[in-house]
Amino acid sequence: MTTLLDLKSSMLRQVQRSQSLRSRREPPPTASSPLTHSPEPLPRRISEESLEFFERVNAILQKQENMLRAAQAECQRGACTVPPPQEHVDQAFIPDRSRRTELDLLYEEAVYTVVNRVGVPSSEHVTSDEELFAYLLKAFDMGEEEHDIILQKVQESKRASFSLRVSVMKAKSLMAKDANGYSDPYCMLGILLGQSPREMEEKKERKFSFRKRKEKLEKRSSIKEVLPARCIQVTEVKPETLNPVWDEHFVFDIDDVHNDLLHLDIWDHDDDVSVAEACKKLNEVSGLRGMGRYFKQIAKSVRSNGSASSGSEENADDFLGCINIPLNEIPIVGYDTWFKLEPRSSTSKVQGECHLILKLFTSQRDTALSKKDSNVSIHKKLLSQIVEYEHAHVKREPYNWNGQVCPPAWTVLTHHAVQTDLSPLQQAIIRWQCYSSHHRTQRVCYSLLLRLLRTIDAEWDPVAVRGDLERQLSDSFRLYTEHCLCLMKNMRQVFPCTSVAAITRYELMLRGIGYMQNMRAFKSVCPLRNELHLDITTAVKKGTVEWYESLIARYKPQDGTLEEQLKKLVQVVDATCADVQRAQNIYNKLFYSAVKVDFFSISYRQLEKQVADDVSVAMERVCGTLEQESSRLTQTMGETIFELFMSLKILKGFREFLPLKDAKILALTSFHNWFKSSIHKWLQIVHDRSCDRIRKAVEKDNLEPVQQAKHSSSAVEVTTCFSQVREIWLQLAWPDSAGAFIFVTRLTDNFCSEAVCYSEMITRKIERNQLGRDQKSFTVQLCIALNNTELVRVFLGHLPRDLDWQGVERAMEESCGVEGKEQVYKALNGQLFNMDLDLQREAKRLITLLTDKMLPELRRYIQHISLSPDSINNDEAVSPLMKYLQDTMVIISENLVKENLTRVLQSMWELLLRMILDAVAENRGVQVEFYNRFQYTVETLLQFLHVKGEGLSLEDMKSGDYKVLDEELRLNKCSSFELIEQYYLEKISQQKTLKHTCYGRISVKCYYDAPEQRLTVEILHAADILALDANGLSDPFVIVELCPHHLFPMAKSQRTQVKLKTLHPVFDELFYFHVSPEQYRHRFACLTFTVMDYDWLSTNDFAGEAVAPLSDFCWPGRPNASAAGKSVQPFILHLSRSKPSEKPIMRMLDARIGDREAQEFVRRLKEIEKSMEEE
Repeated sequence: MTTLLDLKSSMLRQVQRSQSLRSRREPPPTASSPLTHSPEPLPRRISEESLEFFERVNAILQKQENMLRAAQAECQRGACTVPPPQEHVDQAFIPDRSRRTELDLLYEEAVYTVVNRVGVPSSEHVTSDEELFAYLLKAFDMGEEEHDIILQKVQESKRASFSLRVSVMKAKSLMAKDANGYSDPYCMLGILLGQSPREMEEKKERKFSFRKRKEKLEKRSSIKEVLPARCIQVTEVKPETLNPVWDEHFVFDIDDVHNDLLHLDIWDHDDDVSVAEACKKLNEVSGLRGMGRYFKQIAKSVRSNGSASSGSEENADDFLGCINIPLNEIPIVGYDTWFKLEPRSSTSKVQGECHLILKLFTSQRDTALSKKDSNVSIHKKLLSQIVEYEHAHVKREPYNWNGQVCPPAWTVLTHHAVQTDLSPLQQAIIRWQCYSSHHRTQRVCYSLLLRLLRTIDAEWDPVAVRGDLERQLSDSFRLYTEHCLCLMKNMRQVFPCTSVAAITRYELMLRGIGYMQNMRAFKSVCPLRNELHLDITTAVKKGTVEWYESLIARYKPQDGTLEEQLKKLVQVVDATCADVQRAQNIYNKLFYSAVKVDFFSISYRQLEKQVADDVSVAMERVCGTLEQESSRLTQTMGETIFELFMSLKILKGFREFLPLKDAKILALTSFHNWFKSSIHKWLQIVHDRSCDRIRKAVEKDNLEPVQQAKHSSSAVEVTTCFSQVREIWLQLAWPDSAGAFIFVTRLTDNFCSEAVCYSEMITRKIERNQLGRDQKSFTVQLCIALNNTELVRVFLGHLPRDLDWQGVERAMEESCGVEGKEQVYKALNGQLFNMDLDLQREAKRLITLLTDKMLPELRRYIQHISLSPDSINNDEAVSPLMKYLQDTMVIISENLVKENLTRVLQSMWELLLRMILDAVAENRGVQVEFYNRFQYTVETLLQFLHVKGEGLSLEDMKSGDYKVLDEELRLNKCSSFELIEQYYLEKISQQKTLKHTCYGRISVKCYYDAPEQRLTVEILHAADILALDANGLSDPFVIVELCPHHLFPMAKSQRTQVKLKTLHPVFDELFYFHVSPEQYRHRFACLTFTVMDYDWLSTNDFAGEAVAPLSDFCWPGRPNASAAGKSVQPFILHLSRSKPSEKPIMRMLDARIGDREAQEFVRRLKEIEKSMEEE
């Protein structure tokens, strides 16, 4: 705080010592002054250096904006068709390739799968053996001879044994068989052996059922050998429902996969005994008749344990429907669908559907691999071989391969997965292992890997994944995670922002990692890797450090001279800013949305600290060098330091995207302190270059308007220069309140001194140019010079806003209290106020040059008006003056901005008023026509300069000298009586404004008797009368009279008795006056009360006077003018003592020597004034 106060006090003393910019420049200019005017032309080299200097500074100021544009252009340049860079990985991640022997065994497995394929193929599958074998030959790089050997071996091997897995899930909308409106459904299902084509036709005419009545079974004994039951299973009974849910699973061995049939019955159970227990021996039955007879016996035994009426046929189980599914109609991947229930005959009534899941698979395979490897391992090898082959033949964007294989490959893989009875979860895990492993050597689309992860998560069942499969899945997750972390570390090279394709891949990769760490499978098989975000954070940090080290190695900022080192540091900081910009715009969004890691905060804090360490060391060397007496800051060094400051400011500005808690502990928080002394010297360089630029601009200026504007090139150059310097300060954004105050004070002082010097140089240029120029061209140049000064003045009027004075005041108030704020306000506004005064003074000098040029002509035209004979009308008398003004107005209105036009017109108006006043003063007491003519002249000038609202405002024009002149002319045109009447009107007006005076007051009562036309005046008493006697008292009496006398020629003045030795006399005297309505209706008709001090030995002394207009109590309707007028309350009149000679009316009446009334009136007032002077 002490340092801040000392700093502030020193600056305030400096400002207070320089109260006026003009006063500082009044001594003769020295050669060291940067803005000293010199008639010799400025060397071209200096002016060019100044312009180039500001161009370079402007480029530095636009660095951040250019960086944003470059970042956008960088992203736009990377089209999707441009392949992303290679994703380099460690060799440890690359899996081993299969040997030839293993490929031969795997090829045998594939051929065996093709030969033994079953199921109805879909449109996606290939049905031709030749096409499938042709594909396998290419995929395994197998020769024809080798293929024939392996195919023959497979054909001679034992055919695959198949089984059928049946899942009875649920049924819906069954028939209600019980009295309660429900049924108690259960299912019976089994495999029926294959039938001949003729028997199949007969089957279409009748429906098979596991339960038929005995007589029907006996009639069909002919099919005894055709329909034996292979295996019969039964589900649980679901009581009282029409929409049962069983979710029971059964497996049946299949003898003839091409001809066997799956049959399912649904029955309504009506007994209390479990049907499932009663049907355990059904599998021992062979032949339909034996099964039917045995089922009848079971049914009877079940019912015998039921109700008493169990012997009734009504308690028999009711048929609800059946389903017959030939195995050769089952698709390759099986059935998972709803089947409509069928009746057992045309007379049966059934309804509803049953949901079944059917899948055929091999229970035994005769291949070498199947005897030593698990089905999972074999399928994984097969898929890996096919994936490698398929990817190698992708021509367009192989890095973006979505994993889709050709139909032959898909056919082989599908049949193998079905035949080996791989569950959807096992298949998903195998696909993930293969594709993620393959991705480590040959890039694939990350959306494929993400899709595979989602499939695993959707099918996940921790019970189904144990042993080797669990270990393998864990390893695949680990390897993929390490691979991605390696890529994250090198993301700036692998996933650059210049490639849209690379960024898209990076986003998908991060989504995959983010999805993986939240998967149930990942948490189950990798329980110790529950903090993957920490690994990601570590990879980002390490990658950021390595990238910055490579940046330092590229630019080598430690080599070369100090200035060269700083320039290299600028390049390092700029590259860091660009990287941080990419982190904030692109990478951070990807990281946060995918893995909830704040990439920007991690990388920014790391880079910010490393940059701060390097720059602080370099700036210590700079400050040490500048502190040496022989060292000075060169312009190029200053530009480099300024550019380094701006680059650091840009880098620091990114902290606004950090969480609040992190933004407070940054290494660059106070980096401006490293530049304090350098910036001071840098601003001096800016000031010197500005002065050179302004001086050169004035010298080159031809005082011709630029384009459509009314100012010249120098004004444009000056305001442009000021704008650039202002922008320098705004971009500096100095955070320290004391330092900001010093800098703002210095900048304001520089601006003001440069502006005033510019206006002085322009004025001197005009003064030199007026010699030998005609009136019009000189006026035009003078107008342009005025506009130049006004443009600069208006521009600097925005300094409080442009330099954020309020922000500096608030900062100083926080650090130094209210006193600091007030001192800042006074200091800065004092500078601006003095500058404004100086510029306005220069503007007045220019306007004076213009009016001085006009003065001879104006005098001649005013004299012409004054001397014009009465025979000439007013228009003719005024016409020469107005024509001259009109010509002048055309020139100045075309060349002046509105503010300057107003100033010039105001000066012309004031000059004309003074000249007319002088003419009137020289001609008092002349004919009325003289004053009428000048009155006409004034009104003509008033409308001329008003310009129908475009010029001076009437309100402004009718003030000051105009009021004096108007009053002078008006009164000079009045008769003596009118002047006297005006005198009393002014007295009445003045009386109304009196509230309290030191001359006392008088209390009176007035009332008017209208029928009698009589005015009664009661003078009651007075108070605080002026003491005019030596004893400190007075002998007052009051003279009351009607005025003006020419309105009341018959009325005589009346007086009260003298009250001796008192200042508070009580009179209580009545006086009567005759007043007619014609008399009291005049506004100037009044009663005057003159208080005098009676003297025995000399003339009475004047103590004070008051007036009361008759309209207050004589006008009809007034309380004083009614019958009750006597009861009205008295009123107080305050006394006054004004000198009559001070009024213009007195001077005019006094000038009318031949007028008796005027002289008499003046004589009476002079006597009163003489009495006052004697006192």
